[in-house]
Amino acid sequence: MSTRFDALREALADVVAIPVTPFTAEGALDTDAHRTLLRRMLDAGVRTLTPNGNTGEFYALTREERYRVTELTLEEAAGRASVLVGVGHDLPTATEAARHARDAGAQMLMVHQPVHPYVSASGWVDYHRAIARSVPELGIVPYLRNPGIGGDRLAELADACPNVIGVKYAVPDAARFAGFARDAGLDRFVWVAGLAEPYAPAYFAGGATGFTSGLVNVAPALSLEMLHALRAGDYPAAMKVWERIRRFEELRAADHSADNVTVVKEALASLGLCRRDIRPPSRELPEAARAEVAAIAAGWPV
Repeated sequence: MSTRFDALREALADVVAIPVTPFTAEGALDTDAHRTLLRRMLDAGVRTLTPNGNTGEFYALTREERYRVTELTLEEAAGRASVLVGVGHDLPTATEAARHARDAGAQMLMVHQPVHPYVSASGWVDYHRAIARSVPELGIVPYLRNPGIGGDRLAELADACPNVIGVKYAVPDAARFAGFARDAGLDRFVWVAGLAEPYAPAYFAGGATGFTSGLVNVAPALSLEMLHALRAGDYPAAMKVWERIRRFEELRAADHSADNVTVVKEALASLGLCRRDIRPPSRELPEAARAEVAAIAAGWPV
């Protein structure tokens, strides 16, 4: 088992792509466009995919849609990439989804940050422990966005569940991340910078070895270029990529990330790769912003 988990750890120390979920004009899943986008990333060299992530509009999908997205991604990734399936919601829903992912052939799960307004540190451990124990053969990656959870709690979870192998850390504070990682055990887990390319250089300096990406849907070459620079310790080169993507990521982050997914889909629509359609509570961009996003995407490598 340790050898298998070692391979999964290696898969996390990479660009962890969060694919969008394309929709048809009628609002259904557009499986043809979805397959096209996945193949485009795989052909570019992306080797880790996360179906049912936030960029995939996880919370706007039905149970059946989440399962179909999982199955479709596993079909396309077979032999070419590792798949880290997003699960969450209430505990029975999350554990059922975890077992579905396992039975469909997944090797890893990303557990979404609990969205309940009353989250205790011990309850956070209980939630993740129940999911991890329901599928002990799968690698588990908590998605941590709550600054109230300390590194000691992650260590406690991993003591009970050795299949907890990595963390998607998405608290926007590089100093807090560095301390958290060391409190939990820097070498015990794979640390994935969960706020994508804008935070990746700072988080790599603190111990991260991978980062998530929504940008990779649009310009996989840029995401991979940043990864290669960070792996080499070439921070000036990484920051050159950062400068190229800065405005795009600023648009995604504006207004408390209201357009995080919308901007990515708008860029893809401008390239003719999928429709711009999103689901509430996201929104479509106004015309002026659409033109700016299209201009940015047109200047990047295909």
